[in-house]
Amino acid sequence: MEAAAAAPVLDAFLAAPRHHHLRTPSAAGACRSARLLAHPCRAAAYSFARADWLAACAVLASNSSSAATTGRTANPGAASSNNSKHPAPRVNGQPPPAPAPAPALEKTPPSATPTELDLVPVSNLPRPLSISDLCPAPMHGSQLRVAYQGVPGAYSEAAAAKAYPGCDAIPCDQFEVAFQAVELWIADRAVLPVENSLGGSIHRNYDLLLRHRLHIVGEVQLPVHHCLLALPGVRRDLLTRVISHPQALAQCELTLNAMGLNVAREAFDDTAGAAEHVANGNLRDTAAIASARAAELYGLQVLADGIQDDAGNVTRFVMLAREPIIPRTDRPFKTSIVFAHDADGTSVLFKVLSAFAFRDISLTKIESRPHRHRPIRLVDDANIGTAKHFEYMFYIDFQASMADVRAQNALAEIQEFTSFLRVLGSYPMDMTPWDAAPSPSSWSSRVDNGSSQH
Repeated sequence: MEAAAAAPVLDAFLAAPRHHHLRTPSAAGACRSARLLAHPCRAAAYSFARADWLAACAVLASNSSSAATTGRTANPGAASSNNSKHPAPRVNGQPPPAPAPAPALEKTPPSATPTELDLVPVSNLPRPLSISDLCPAPMHGSQLRVAYQGVPGAYSEAAAAKAYPGCDAIPCDQFEVAFQAVELWIADRAVLPVENSLGGSIHRNYDLLLRHRLHIVGEVQLPVHHCLLALPGVRRDLLTRVISHPQALAQCELTLNAMGLNVAREAFDDTAGAAEHVANGNLRDTAAIASARAAELYGLQVLADGIQDDAGNVTRFVMLAREPIIPRTDRPFKTSIVFAHDADGTSVLFKVLSAFAFRDISLTKIESRPHRHRPIRLVDDANIGTAKHFEYMFYIDFQASMADVRAQNALAEIQEFTSFLRVLGSYPMDMTPWDAAPSPSSWSSRVDNGSSQH
């Protein structure tokens, strides 16, 4: 009965051309189409479901299996009764076709549980990769992973909290690691310093901006509030040395002298790292210059608060991402570029500055760095001889958006007489009110509590 029920399906399958292996796929398809057009009834039967064909194959497999088990018999009724005891298996989860109803006088024995027959191992097929498998950026409402250089309690952590409140801050031991963390999808953003009002530019990050393909998507300005930290119970007159970042030591030099701390001053990797070193080493003769948040994290006491020589000590940080943002004109924007040239430096630099001046575009920063790949340029002079000049890369920040036509025309003009030009980013300016004496303890409330666990 089951074979009879599967006959229409098998007939449709056998209606396909048997010589398709001698033709190309396109020719076989054309041959099949011609035969189906010639026989409309056969074409209708050919449009069967793939699951029905698999079920029909299972019926044939079941019939042949039962025949091999019980031996061949001339009595067709014996085979029919044997098939009723061994129902057709389920093929890939699809039930077999329903058999024809048995006669009313025939007593049907209870059917056994059908077996599973996987002609196509669907469960073993590899699952295609999706974007979620590539460690994507968090969805809306999730915490951003922001990389910064230093350890928890560093000023860079406070800048990351100001740029992205409630973020998951990820400390990195080097600036290079923070760049790579974003490129490798370990972090979504990076917040790194580029200049300080007292110490000047952080040249290492300018070189990394050119080496990596990240985009500047924002900036944040953070007032620096230095504190003198030591272990609980340590008096100021017991100190023999002070450790901190070289710039922090330089920014507090006059204040330390006025306090009478004529002790050794040693450079450390970063301010918060110096505080951690004092706490972990139980150094009772050493003080560190760091933030008040570092004192909270590492259990130190504040011997002196606000010891920076200049109250207007501000560090500018940039926010980096894998993709740029869409520039706008409805709010103040800043654009950062870098360029190089092969001609005489004086005339080309004047042309670049003139391109901005003629369009009334204000420049906020210009920085020159020696060209890493071509540091020396030879200049021939008949009277003096051959002179060696440095080749420079110029970094410029100007107050205009890339969506502004003036900025587009200025860059188009600059590109004509420069050998290299790259836009590092066009991003909103930090317009938040500046507070010269913020409360560093408030930084801890902005940073995610789990950030110190990294």
